[in-house]
Amino acid sequence: MQELNEQTEQRLKKLQELREIDLDPYKQTFNPEHRARDLIDSFSNHSKEELERQDIQVSVAGRIIALRDFGKASFAHIQDSTGKIQIYIKRDILAEDFSIVKKIDIGDQIGVKGRLFRTKTNELTIEVKNLVILTKCLYPLPEKWHGLKDIELRYRQRYLDLIVNPEVKEIFAKRSAIIKAIRDFLEAKDFIEVETPMMHLIPGGATARPFKTHHNALDIDLFLRIAPELYLKRLLVGGYEKVFEINKNFRNEGISTKHNPEFTMMEFYVAYKDYNFLMEFTEELITSVAMKVIGSLKIPYDDVVLDFTPPWNRIPMLEALIEAGVPESILNDSEMASTWAKQKGIDIPKDASLGKIIDEIFKEIVEPNLIQPTFIIDYPVELSPLAKKKPDNPQLVERFELFIAGREIANAFSELNDPIDQRQRFQKQVEAKMRGDEEAHEMDEDFVRALEYGMPPAAGEGIGIDRLVMLFTNSKSIRDVILFPLLKPERA
Repeated sequence: MQELNEQTEQRLKKLQELREIDLDPYKQTFNPEHRARDLIDSFSNHSKEELERQDIQVSVAGRIIALRDFGKASFAHIQDSTGKIQIYIKRDILAEDFSIVKKIDIGDQIGVKGRLFRTKTNELTIEVKNLVILTKCLYPLPEKWHGLKDIELRYRQRYLDLIVNPEVKEIFAKRSAIIKAIRDFLEAKDFIEVETPMMHLIPGGATARPFKTHHNALDIDLFLRIAPELYLKRLLVGGYEKVFEINKNFRNEGISTKHNPEFTMMEFYVAYKDYNFLMEFTEELITSVAMKVIGSLKIPYDDVVLDFTPPWNRIPMLEALIEAGVPESILNDSEMASTWAKQKGIDIPKDASLGKIIDEIFKEIVEPNLIQPTFIIDYPVELSPLAKKKPDNPQLVERFELFIAGREIANAFSELNDPIDQRQRFQKQVEAKMRGDEEAHEMDEDFVRALEYGMPPAAGEGIGIDRLVMLFTNSKSIRDVILFPLLKPERA
């Protein structure tokens, strides 16, 4: 329990007094027949006289967020999951039960029954006839959130954040609506939702450092998945033609406003299509979600207005680099590219390949300036070990990443289904890992074997749900759209 202060000691005293008179301060059940927002919406146009004539009886439950005691009467606001409503507690009405009013505090959860009326200030209010204490709150609620220190406290104690900041609850309601809209869209297109393993023998499907765990019964190491891709493509081999999964991925990386080690990804795969199809499909998917959840294709974000009206720009990766001022002459020479990058203050890993160097330059020079929805297409083959090569240029693959507001939102490509080519690419990844690239793929013999049985031509895509929610809720940090983001442990 937190360190006691005078207010907490008073609450504990009231808790004990309730128990001494055989009133359970943590009552098991209460049946609220109404919700605050529903009452306000339903009776907002009812006059004082109409309410008195109709004698509308209601029952609600919620947390006390404001309390004014006038001796023989009290006003309070209680808040449930939909909003807040005022209640009026009068000694003459509650009679003997009025004594327990002196034992309630802001933060307590109560259930009340009574009739609707309007006060002299015309506020819709419940005149309480019965009051039950459901849960005693032992700490005073914070009055205000301000300053950087309190921002971290909001993430750490999200339950308090949700109590005192209704707009936060709205963000997560919108998050739920976004995920539902995505699911509805895909199911309407005949996709089937599936679940694939969270623990993998071999980490794969993305270039990232995995979390490692150990299974005692089998005495083997396992990895929390960095992506579901290789299992979803096994389902294409098995005969499914349209599959998707919305679930968690885990990547052992840093924490920032754009990254949380545990995040939500939606991946989907469709047989007989390529990345050109996916670009139009992605436009249709995201604009559909925007209209359903936001009601507009022009959405304010930070200090700009994002325009989701299709079609979106499509720019080859190398062209985007050249347009941003990167000399074309360095894009075919790893030594020249590395030297140029270091001169610009870009950190390049030791023994990095040309593709890796180009990717690091892109992240620093181009990515932050991609504000409006933009597809960056045609990546170097070494950056995309699971993507199909372009027929007219085998040094590049049919891949795109979608950038909005300077962030990657989606990654997609025409899927590589040639098992011989896939084995060779995996082998190059193994060699890169041996040279020190911790994010490189390992050889996955079972996945290659699955391809040897024949995977149909297909296209697949992953969309970062958290980052999409950030855009649609005008949130600056990924921690604002994750209920319980990973944080450093509290100091004792």
